[in-house]
Amino acid sequence: MTTVRAVTRREWGPLYSTVRAALAARGVRAIPLTLVAVGLIAVVQIVQVAQGPDGGRGIVQVLGGVRAEDPLWLALARTPLSLFAPAPDLPPWGALLQVLVVFGVAEIVLGWRRTLLIAYVCTLAGTFYARIGIAIGPGGPLGLPASAARVVDTGPSAAVVGLAVCVCVCLRAWLTGALVVVAVIVEAVVLPNLAGREHLVAVLAALAVCAVPALRGRRPRTGPEEDGGNGPPGVRP
Repeated sequence: MTTVRAVTRREWGPLYSTVRAALAARGVRAIPLTLVAVGLIAVVQIVQVAQGPDGGRGIVQVLGGVRAEDPLWLALARTPLSLFAPAPDLPPWGALLQVLVVFGVAEIVLGWRRTLLIAYVCTLAGTFYARIGIAIGPGGPLGLPASAARVVDTGPSAAVVGLAVCVCVCLRAWLTGALVVVAVIVEAVVLPNLAGREHLVAVLAALAVCAVPALRGRRPRTGPEEDGGNGPPGVRP
């Protein structure tokens, strides 16, 4: 039991202290980017269902529906909004919950600029990978069938996975980070579809970002034992 407590404290203690301190000091003002992202997802979903598949959904697809068969310039133009368009095969509340929790934690730990950058890089990595995977073909370990070119590729899941990995690296929560990576690998093996492979690519993109010290962020202070007793826990500026 003592070992479990020690591991839990080491893995989740910095995260808990940092998030609690930020929310206690600023409330929802600590996560403005997250609130905007949640609002965008809600608005996009409302537009998708308000006028039926030929109305609002068509508008969302024109503005944010990414497919590998589209010209690259068009896919890149649609990628930013695609991040906030719930995937058509998943419930929208899942996207809202993922963004609220993971984006919120990342924004507090990493700051809103790093959070937005990492989210976009991971999403963009998936956009490029879809084309590479189709070019490889279904025979390779990272290959995709030609039918994947017609799959509508939207949703924040790749960004969520990438942000979770970066938060774990920043907080040195190595066990939690390893579990996230293993879960993504298992998903890619069990479900060798576009989404599963893109999540794996998002992990690789996140690790690449974390290799850049200026983008990785610094470990938050979690208590008197780390900051010399001079103040409450919080994120270093």
